[in-house]
Amino acid sequence: MTDTLAARLARLDTCGVSDAMDRLGLMGAVQGLRPMWPCPRIAGQVITVRLRRAEPGDHSPRHLGTAAIEAGGPEQVIVIEHHDREDAAGWGGILSLAARLKGIEGVIVDGTCRDVDDSREAGFPVFARAATPMTARGRVVEASMGEPIRVGDLHVSHGDYVIADWSGAVFLPADRAEEIVTTAEGLQAREAAMAEAVRAGKSVVEVMGASYESMLGQHA
Repeated sequence: MTDTLAARLARLDTCGVSDAMDRLGLMGAVQGLRPMWPCPRIAGQVITVRLRRAEPGDHSPRHLGTAAIEAGGPEQVIVIEHHDREDAAGWGGILSLAARLKGIEGVIVDGTCRDVDDSREAGFPVFARAATPMTARGRVVEASMGEPIRVGDLHVSHGDYVIADWSGAVFLPADRAEEIVTTAEGLQAREAAMAEAVRAGKSVVEVMGASYESMLGQHA
């Protein structure tokens, strides 16, 4: 059985994927997103959600994030644009529990979340910019699900790919994802060989120098 692209991506890390995107002249890394508890790396295809500030008289037909959870499953990551209010959480503990039960890989909130302890107890990875105890109710509402969003300075589309770990988060456009992952796999194999050479007693100066000269040769 052939591995899915999401499964291949999950065996990489953000640094290798970022290096691959550098090599291909693409931007994908977003600064400032971090794990809210000591959670594992996540990777998968993006389900987009955009939140906005609640206005007087707003009556949202559903709680934020619930439609994305119902639509999601394994090898998918919910990604939330939440820029309007830092004092209101864009994700919470019951959502984490429900998403975990659906098999969703994790959530990335470009903004604040809450109930970090509950998410940890549920074993559901949450990446965000910060946490707050304050509820979204009456403060923010869901504006869209499945539409393009902005994360950091990047435009992210539903169906793109993402990987996040303790070094940050990197987004891969769907139409270049196969090329990026293949390039990153090659870089991963090269770095594994470098690490093995260091373990075998080779000088790190020599190992890193040879790698740098190889990189220059490829760009000549």
